[in-house]
Amino acid sequence: MAELQSLDPMTPMFAQFKDKAGPIVLANTFVVPKERTEAFLALFRRQAEFMKAQPGFVSLQMHKGTADSQLLMNIAVWESTEALATAFGSPEFQRMAAEFPDDIVSYPHIFEQIDV
Repeated sequence: MAELQSLDPMTPMFAQFKDKAGPIVLANTFVVPKERTEAFLALFRRQAEFMKAQPGFVSLQMHKGTADSQLLMNIAVWESTEALATAFGSPEFQRMAAEFPDDIVSYPHIFEQIDV
């Protein structure tokens, strides 16, 4: 299973699930060894198809770092933290998440849009 790390150690993702907010954006940055990129994306596509069918899902995009970077970033919009937490906690999603190799590191964080 991929190793989960917190972007903000004071506010880990699982603590964020308790905050009733919406709409929200899940930004998840993955560090993926170059030789695993294609296999990672194949697994991620399976997860994405599952998530797209879940209540409260809005949209998803995957981005690749430039200049031969090992980084991939998933940006997913959800109607609420509750919808994301329910989908994330489902046994089917957890089975798929367990398939990721241990040498992949994931940095998920939930955001709300603000006016600037």
